[in-house]
Amino acid sequence: MKPLHRHLVSTSRKVLCTAALAASLTTAAVVTTAPTADAGEAEPGPDSPQANDRGNARLDLPDLVADPPAQAGSGAPEGASGIPATALDAYRRAEIAVGSALPNCKLPWQLLAGIGRIESVHASGYGLKADGSTEKPIRGPRLDGNGFATIKDTDKGAWDGDTEYDRAVGPLQFIPSTWQTWGADGNGDGNRDPNNIYDAALGAGLYLCAGDRNLSDPGDLDKAILSYNSSREYVNSVLGWMRQYQAGVADVPNPPAGNFPTPPPGSLPTPPPRPPVTPTAPVTPQKPPTVPPTKPPTKPTEPTKPVPATVSELAVVGESKITAEAGSVFGTAAKVKAVLSDGKPAAGETVTFEVEDGDTSGTVFEADGKISAVVKTDKDGIAVAPALKAGEKDGAFTLRATLYSQGKGSATGSQPFTVKFTGTVTPKPKPAPVVDALTRTGAKPLTAVQGSSFVGIELKATAKGAPIAGTKVTAALVEKDKTGKWVPVDPAARTPFFKGADGAELHTMTLAPTGADGLVAVPDLFTASAPGAAAAPVAPGTYHLRLVTENGVVLVLDLTVTAAPAAPAA
Repeated sequence: MKPLHRHLVSTSRKVLCTAALAASLTTAAVVTTAPTADAGEAEPGPDSPQANDRGNARLDLPDLVADPPAQAGSGAPEGASGIPATALDAYRRAEIAVGSALPNCKLPWQLLAGIGRIESVHASGYGLKADGSTEKPIRGPRLDGNGFATIKDTDKGAWDGDTEYDRAVGPLQFIPSTWQTWGADGNGDGNRDPNNIYDAALGAGLYLCAGDRNLSDPGDLDKAILSYNSSREYVNSVLGWMRQYQAGVADVPNPPAGNFPTPPPGSLPTPPPRPPVTPTAPVTPQKPPTVPPTKPPTKPTEPTKPVPATVSELAVVGESKITAEAGSVFGTAAKVKAVLSDGKPAAGETVTFEVEDGDTSGTVFEADGKISAVVKTDKDGIAVAPALKAGEKDGAFTLRATLYSQGKGSATGSQPFTVKFTGTVTPKPKPAPVVDALTRTGAKPLTAVQGSSFVGIELKATAKGAPIAGTKVTAALVEKDKTGKWVPVDPAARTPFFKGADGAELHTMTLAPTGADGLVAVPDLFTASAPGAAAAPVAPGTYHLRLVTENGVVLVLDLTVTAAPAAPAA
């Protein structure tokens, strides 16, 4: 946060080139007459400590981390700006969270990134960790009136280490008193820490959206940034970086902590020595006059105001593990239930379902192809995620459900509740090779004497000469119609037949799948019914058995029934 005369020294050429884009934005903004219920807090006024003209950040960062470059092969457009991976994740998650709680605000994550770039270069050089914390504290200059606004200590040094004056703290440089009102828990760890970039990004998003602002409106956007830092050059710089990130961005590894001086926290004041106490002669106390006791008037008891019930739990309903084959829709939907502190269902709450970063399968919501979806809980407190479509690659991913309670009856702002589902995308089964030939293994004609059976018929399925396992073949007795086309035989006709499990005579049967050697045996075909049956034996003649594979390869076998020998004369 530099004073004005140092602004141009620290502003990069890139920002100066893009600052002209912000010149058309008016400084006028629509003033809301009252905060909305969703906003949580009233709109920050011009007297807010955060809105003092603090210029750009005066954090002594080395040049090597001043502008993280996008790495080749990152998938970002050529010339895209780089943002440390954890910072980029924090900005994007804040956009989703604020979009769930305040959908009319239309907060772009690139705005948060622009502020993060100006304030601390996304915590670069301070040892940004994957959990959003930093190895080194990020503290701005002492706001003692020496080139900056004068802001007396408001946090007793809890955040900034200074008990005399305030300092802006964390990667987004919050004034401690502002954080006291707008602090948020962006990573669901139960803490609200301005030094954590997840918490700071969510807090900044809620702050910028206060007062029912619509940040897609240039006037509201201008006013929001001025409420963060009342400096026209600051607004231009933030907007310049925001436009830069909207043109393309790539995540880069979190830079290590740099060897640069961290602004000292300030010396804690030492209490002055107490003067020596001079002993004096004891004074004999006088006995007070006796006063008759009087009965104090009884004050009417004020009725206790009921405390509004708030969301106390978000739980998984059903299975927390969901599985689908690559490229298919998940059959099981993720489902959660929100419960109030009085045990009743939390109806009408906003739940955000999001496929977390790190997913390599490409899983998205089927309806719109996005990785996040916003759902309202029903009267039973249930929120069901829209259908998910698995990506084309197998792998595992995490589906996170987050509820940002609006803190009804609470002055501390939004409280997130989070549960996670484990998603698995299984690989597609390898397609079986296509059978191109179906042959009979023997060459001997198929002949059976009237009253006996056709036995030992064996088939082989192959593809390019290699045996194919798992192929199913359908066998059916057929005859030719008047056009010469093979058609199933009349069910009432007497032809060779298969026997079903119950002994029924069948003209069609599906064979067992072929084995590893591509072979399958055809069940016996009978020419005579069971003893005592009314049906006559199959008449001598030639019959036809058609065998068809799943992919339509056909083989027709001739079955010859010969007459039974004549009985010897008596």
